[in-house]
Amino acid sequence: MKWPAAFTIDEARDLQVRLREKVRIAPLKKEPGYVAGVDAAFSDDQVFAAACLYRFPELLLLEERSAVRRLSFPYVPGYLAFREGPAIIAALELLPRRPDLILVDGQGIAHPRGMGIASYLGVLSGIPSIGCAKSRLIGEHDEPGREKGDWSQLRFENKTIGAVLRTRDDTRPLFISPGHKIDLDSSIRLALACTGAFRIPEPLRCADMLSRKIKE
Repeated sequence: MKWPAAFTIDEARDLQVRLREKVRIAPLKKEPGYVAGVDAAFSDDQVFAAACLYRFPELLLLEERSAVRRLSFPYVPGYLAFREGPAIIAALELLPRRPDLILVDGQGIAHPRGMGIASYLGVLSGIPSIGCAKSRLIGEHDEPGREKGDWSQLRFENKTIGAVLRTRDDTRPLFISPGHKIDLDSSIRLALACTGAFRIPEPLRCADMLSRKIKE
């Protein structure tokens, strides 16, 4: 995988629009045997990316890998992929086994131009991907029920772009959206299947903790 170069906001926006045409939202072709969670932490001038590989459905942690890169893109809402994507790709490529599914701390198609970081990683890798964000970027929704597994549609411009999913009883929901080569129903089901005792799916919890650790 090679991250496309984009040096200005205008170039990044143009790239988002072009790559959006490559996104495919469709039912997952087969159940994953291996799931990777990816996340990143930041200092003033560096990004610390982590990838954690789990066997699925047992949720057995197999490998952890990390990569550090110099920051080369400013913080701009809607352009997270350009800020942390290159480091995340580097961490993914260090895994000894190619995952069948990538869980990403960020958006999939629930993005102003339908091209969040989960969609980027899916398109560039060819691996099905799911965006699992802690907060909403765009769209409107009703509050889901209070029990684990309850969800409501996230809608934008009269289209369903994701789900507001309760991953644990009486906790704040996650914003789930397909990234690439998966549909919404499968995204909801697999996000729940990867969630244990905590609000965040286990592969993402691992990646979050590892990225923070290597930043120290």
